[in-house]
Amino acid sequence: MDEPAEIGRRVQRLRAQRGMTQRQLAEPSYTPAYISTLESGKVRPSETALRFLAGRLGTSYEELATGRPAHLATELRLGLTDAQRELATGAADDAAVLFRRLLTDAEHLGLVPEQAEALLGLGDCALETGELDDAGRHFESAERLLAGEPLPRRARALRGRAIAHLLAGELRYACYLLETAIDELATNGLGDPEALVLLYTAVIGPYIDMGAHARAAHAAELALALAPQVRDPALVAGMHRQVARTFLAEGRTEDADTSLAHAQTIYRQLRLHTDLAHCHWMRGYVHAQNGELASAERELRTAREMLAAKRATLYTAQVEVELADVLRRLGEHEEAAGLLSALLELDDRHGAVHAGGAHRLLGLIAEERGEPETAEEHYVRALGLLERSGASGDLADLCRLLGDLLRRGGRVEAALDVYRTGLGHRAAPGTTTLGPSPAAPPFRLG
Repeated sequence: MDEPAEIGRRVQRLRAQRGMTQRQLAEPSYTPAYISTLESGKVRPSETALRFLAGRLGTSYEELATGRPAHLATELRLGLTDAQRELATGAADDAAVLFRRLLTDAEHLGLVPEQAEALLGLGDCALETGELDDAGRHFESAERLLAGEPLPRRARALRGRAIAHLLAGELRYACYLLETAIDELATNGLGDPEALVLLYTAVIGPYIDMGAHARAAHAAELALALAPQVRDPALVAGMHRQVARTFLAEGRTEDADTSLAHAQTIYRQLRLHTDLAHCHWMRGYVHAQNGELASAERELRTAREMLAAKRATLYTAQVEVELADVLRRLGEHEEAAGLLSALLELDDRHGAVHAGGAHRLLGLIAEERGEPETAEEHYVRALGLLERSGASGDLADLCRLLGDLLRRGGRVEAALDVYRTGLGHRAAPGTTTLGPSPAAPPFRLG
C-alpha cells in the first residue's frame, strides 16, 4: 500500500473525475469529514475503507491502494504461466528470455510475489543449462524477497539453491540446507505437507550419493506417507522419481521401475518434457542394474535426445555418463570413450560427482585395453573429485578398483592404503559428514 498522501491524492482525483462530492463518496458508511481528512493525506485508510471507496469509485482495491491497474498484475501472472509452460516443453534459454522480461515488469510495478516467481523460473532455467552459479544467485534473490514469508512459502527457493549446490558436487552443503529447513518446519509446527514432500524428495539424492542409504530410505518413507495430502501432481511425480532411487539402493528394481512408471504417466499428462526425460534416464539405469543392456541403451538414448533437444546441457552430459557405462559393458569402447572424453570439462564447475564417474569409466576402459598407467591416472582423478564432493557412496567402489590395479602391478603397500581408505568410507556411510537426522514431521502421518 502506498503512503497516505499518495492514496489521498488518488481518491480525490478519481472522485473529481466522476463528479462526486465528498458526501456522495462517503455515504452511507463514512462521513464527509473522514473523506476530507483522507484526501489531505492525514490518515492511513484501512483495507475495509479502501475496499468501500473502490466500490463507490468503480475501481479495484489494488489500483486505489497502489496506483496499479488490477489487469497489469493479472497479465503478469498469465505471462509467468506461459514462461513456465515454455520451460516445461521448450528450451530453457528461450524460457529464460520470458522470465527476464517478466522480472523487469514485476520490478517496475513493485509486485514482490511475481518478482520472486520470475526469479524461481530463472533459477530453474539456469539449472537446466548448467549455469549453476547463476541458478544459486537467482534462488538466493527469491529467498531474500520472501524473507518475511513463512518457511513453506520459501521452500521452493531453498530447495532450488540446494539443488544447485548438489549439481556442483557440494553434497554436504546441499544436505545441510535441506535438513535445516526440514528441522525448522518440524520444530516451529509448520507442517505443510507440500513443503515437506518437496524437501524430503530433494534430500534423497545427496543422501544416496553420500552413502547415507538409511536416511534416504527414511526420507522416502516420510514423503510417501505425506503424498496423499499433496495436490500438485508434478510434485507427486517428482517424489516417485526420487523414491525409485531408494528402491534401487535396496535392490528392489521392480519397485523402482513401478515408481518410475507412475512418474512417467503424470509427466506425460502434464507435458513436462525435462522431467519425462529424467524418467527415461532412471529407467535406463534400472535396466542396466538388471543386466538388460539393450533396453538400458534405448532408454538412455531417448533421455539424451530429449534433453539435447531442450538444450539442457548439464543434464545431457550427466545422462551421457550413464550411457557410456552401458556402451562399455556392450563392448562399444570407442563410442563410450568418445562420450566420456567430451565430458571431462564438467569437473567441479559442472558436477564433480558425474565428472568423477566419467574418469572412473575411462579408467575401466583403459584397464580393458591393457593400459594400466592411463587407468591409474583416471582413477586418481576420480578419487580426488569424489572426495571433495563427499560422495561416499561411490568412493568405496572406486578405492577397490584402484587398489586392485595397484596390487596387480605389485604395489602392495600402496594398494593397502587405498583399500583402507575405501573401508573407512564403507564402514559408516554418511556418519562422518552428517549431523543428527532431521526432526520428525509435526503431525501424525497416514
